Amino acid sequence: VGQLEQSLGTALLYRSTRKLSLTPEGKRLLESAHDMIDAAEAGLQHISNQTKHHSGVLRITMPAVFTESVLIDHIAEFAHAYPNVELSLDFSEMRRDIIADGFDIAIRAGDMKDSSLKTQKLFEFGRRLVASRAFLKGRAIPTSPNDLSNWDWIELAPVRGRKLEFRAGRKRQTVLKPHSRIDANNVQALSQLARAGVGLAVVPEFSADSLVNAGELEYVLSDWTIDPINVFAVWPSNAPKDGLIKHLVNFFRAKQET
Repeated sequence: VGQLEQSLGTALLYRSTRKLSLTPEGKRLLESAHDMIDAAEAGLQHISNQTKHHSGVLRITMPAVFTESVLIDHIAEFAHAYPNVELSLDFSEMRRDIIADGFDIAIRAGDMKDSSLKTQKLFEFGRRLVASRAFLKGRAIPTSPNDLSNWDWIELAPVRGRKLEFRAGRKRQTVLKPHSRIDANNVQALSQLARAGVGLAVVPEFSADSLVNAGELEYVLSDWTIDPINVFAVWPSNAPKDGLIKHLVNFFRAKQET
């Protein structure tokens, strides 16, 4: 107390050999201290209530291609199941830094690099090779992936130049795509460019199906499959074990198992 009085330049207590009492300045400081404690306790109680009653804000980032997937339906179902949770969704082809950019959870596709973040595989999606009828017109019908090595391709920029492995039963063939005139960092753009007849494109099955059913694209080498892509949830390692993030991850996993 003496050090505090010296720092403030005023007395906070009246002292005698038998008694202590507050000075007016001491009373004001004590009232302010009580206000600070009350505010801190209210804040802690609010956070505790959020945890117990599943309320608060979840900031989620994911690739824009998932706007066409069942994941959007699952997010909507989660919103119905947890009406006190606010959801802020970011759709970006850029891989966001969830710590630096202030996100609670990221949905990512592809192989996960080693990191200090927690990860959980949610599901996987198939990929299909597609092209427009106009692009295929006048070309020999391909019977194996090797027949496509000199065809025009439209590539996804982040994986441009990577080999593509096809499977048909026990047979495997790897295609080294030629240099592409067109690449894009958006999967929806690949589908639209393929519709315009400028080349072959590998797109998620959930994205291709509607366009093929509408007659706007056709499957190429439909008897051959391409390895599926894994989808992961990624979140900070210090997130509460029973917090909103974990509830969302468990909700997604449960939906994939039904």
